[in-house]
Parts: sequence; structure tokens; C-alpha cells
Amino acid sequence: MTPQTIFYSIITILLLDFIVDKILDYLNAKNFDRPVPKELNDVYDEGEYKKSQAYKKTNYKFSNISSLYSLMLTLAFFFLDGFEFVDKLARGISNNEIAVTLIFFGTILLAGDILTIPFSYYHTFVIEEKFGFNKMSKKTFFLDKLKGWLMMIVLGGGILSLVIWFYMLTGADFWIYAWALVAVFTVLINMFYSNLIVPLFNKQTPLQDGSLRSKIEAYAQKVGFELDNVFVIDGSKRSTKANAYFSGFGKQKRITLFDTLIKDLEEDEIVAVLAHEVGHYKRRHIIFNITASVVLTGLTLYLLSLFINIPELSLAIGVKQPSFHAGLIAFGILYSPISEITGLIMNYFSRKFEYQADDYAKETYAPLPLITSLKKLSKNSLSNLTPHPAYVFVHYSHPTLLERFKNLSAQH
Repeated sequence: MTPQTIFYSIITILLLDFIVDKILDYLNAKNFDRPVPKELNDVYDEGEYKKSQAYKKTNYKFSNISSLYSLMLTLAFFFLDGFEFVDKLARGISNNEIAVTLIFFGTILLAGDILTIPFSYYHTFVIEEKFGFNKMSKKTFFLDKLKGWLMMIVLGGGILSLVIWFYMLTGADFWIYAWALVAVFTVLINMFYSNLIVPLFNKQTPLQDGSLRSKIEAYAQKVGFELDNVFVIDGSKRSTKANAYFSGFGKQKRITLFDTLIKDLEEDEIVAVLAHEVGHYKRRHIIFNITASVVLTGLTLYLLSLFINIPELSLAIGVKQPSFHAGLIAFGILYSPISEITGLIMNYFSRKFEYQADDYAKETYAPLPLITSLKKLSKNSLSNLTPHPAYVFVHYSHPTLLERFKNLSAQH
């Protein structure tokens, strides 16, 4: 294929991705005003439902504007030889190939993030503020940005440096060593995420002794789940939205509850949510997700190794001196349709796993407190109770509230 053919293939993929996304958003928005299923009539009262509708419609309009802005920026970068400009800038600073790659990606990612900060700021301090969700100060907003950039430099830059080094040493076989590196990193980050990454952004404290901790410990003992670590995270410093998650495995496993979750739910409902998280562990969903991630990364890196030395990839995005970093940009976009397919498959499994975790909570604890907790959490986050099936199929990693209600209410 000629560089010109590859260039127009890339532009076509970018435009098709945008168009498909907008069609799905439109279908979903058309469903906003559908009647609420009778099973969910108790989630909102009339005033709350109107607020929910307004929140969804505001976000829909905002998403249309922000995504069009991002597309225009991306297309402008391609048509105005932005990649060639950044490549020359990087080569003017250093002759070292690793340094050139880091400067190249660092410049693009940092500039892209800075150019989209106004949209992120508006969403946080205007939309989320208007609907009562935002609790973040402007200082925290910008500190989060700085910490995110620092993490990108240290972790992203470190991994990318090693990948380039493997490429320089071994040529096309680099993917094997890069795969091993990413596999080890994936396991370690899952094990130590709560210890190393979370403290940069949030404060975590052990759940205090009391009736809630006693109920949690009693449940864990009942199902044979060794639980030394139950932590409360100060999610309320950023948002009123609630969550809970499970991380790690072996001796590093822990349950983390948002302080907003403890505030919004009754103790039995919190234990039911925790039972759901334990279900993910007991059904080995975490192991599956890590394994799938590592396998997909191996496939991606192998395919990259087949194409990375083709100079037409670099020339297609306007970079006159073929290089690993320019080829990686072109490959990443050309690979995105495959990535979309694997994403659909992973979402399918994720929704299936949510049912299994719900079933585990239902069998080992009780269905009703989990149902009421899901309804409260949906209400408090102004969730969409009538999403379009096509939108759910593509974007949802969890079943809809109605589907989970039906599953939890069913007699097995």
C-alpha cells in the first residue's frame, strides 16, 4: 500500500469511528423520554426524574460538542503535518532514539491534554456542579492533572523506554520482551494499585470498628473469604457519586468502599455490595481479566512487530524519517477496528460476570438489599433507566439496572 492509501485509510477509520459513536449516542438520547419500566418506578419521584432527564440531555449536548472538537483537532494535526513538526522538534532536542520517542509522545499527549482542559473544567465545575455532584476544588482539579502527567512521565515513559530499547536490541523480536514486561507490570499494578497509585489521589483509612465492620467480617467468615483489609476512600472530596471496588489477590487483596457509599446505603445494603465484590473474586473474574488483558496485549504487540518496520506507515502520517514512534501512531489507528471488536467481547464477558457476582451475593447473602442498593446508587447518580440496547451492547460493561433487577428477582 502507498503512504497516501494508508493516510486515507486512517482518516476513514477516524471518521467512521466518530460517526458510529454519534449514531449510538443519538439512539440512546432518543430513548431518554421513554416510560420508566414498572419494576423501576420507585427509583425516582417526579422531580428527581426530571432532574435525571435534564442531566442526561445536558451531557449528551456537551459530548457532541467536545467529541467534535477532539475530532477537528485530530484531523487538523494530520492534514497540517503536525506529526512531522513534532518529530523535527524532538530530533532538534536529541539524537538518542529513546529520547526522541519520549519527547515526541510527551509533546503530543501533553498538548492534547492541555487543549482539552477547558472541556474537562467545564464538565466538572459547570455541569457536575449544577446537578450537585461536584465536590472538587479547583486546586484539586489542577493537582490531579499534574499528578496524572507525572504518572504518565514515570510509568508511561519508563515502559515506553524499555520497549524502544528492546526494539533497538532485538529488532522484530522486541514484541516478546515487551509482552513479558507488560505482563509483569499488569500483575504488579493490579496487586499494588491501592497501595501505590490510589494514595497519590485519595486518602484511604481502615474501616472503623463497629456494627458495619462486624457484619462485613461475619459475612466474610461465613463464605470463607479471608479479609484483612477493608478500606474507606474519601471519594466525597471529588464527587457525591458512590462506588466500591475489589483489587489485588492473594495476601494483597482488599475491598475499598467510598465514604459516599457508606453515607448513602444502609449497612445490609453495603454488605450486599461487598458480597457482589467477593463474588467477582470467588468466580475468578479478576484472574480472567488479567489473563485476557495480557493475551490481547501479546496479540497487539505481535501484530505491531509485523508492521512497525514498514516505512510507508511513518510516511502516511507525514513523517519523512521512518521511525518506531511514527509507525506506532499509524498502527494504533489502523488497529483500532480490531480493538473495538475485542472491546465488545470484553464488555460481553464483563456483563456476564456482573450477573454471576450478583448471583453469588444473592445466594450467599440476600437479593433484596442488593436490589435496593442498586436502585439507590442509580438514583443518586441520576442514571439512565431506559438506555438503547445498541448503546448498551457497545458501551456498557455492566447490565442495565432493569436487567440486574430481573436477574436478582428471578427464582432459580
